Amino acid sequence: MTFAVCVTFEIKPEHAAEFMPLMLANARASLADEAGCLQFDVLTDPAHPGEVFLYELYTDRTAFDRHLSAPHFLAFRDAVAGMIAGKTERTYSKVIQ
Repeated sequence: MTFAVCVTFEIKPEHAAEFMPLMLANARASLADEAGCLQFDVLTDPAHPGEVFLYELYTDRTAFDRHLSAPHFLAFRDAVAGMIAGKTERTYSKVIQ
């Protein structure tokens, strides 16, 4: 089973420059340190500079739950809390055929 997570952040304009290095470090640590993290893409659209989109792929929901308690994620979450104007998150599970 595969579990996908899509997150869209709206970053406060005054924090745009400092958010991205923290986001990229979190993505790299997730891929390097979490056995169940298969993919972690950080994407932006030049037409919407305050928006950051994440596409994360995990082996299953349990792997994603472990991600949410990983020390690097907790440090990231705390560091960026004041930088975020809005956040939406959607999760998807693979349909088995």
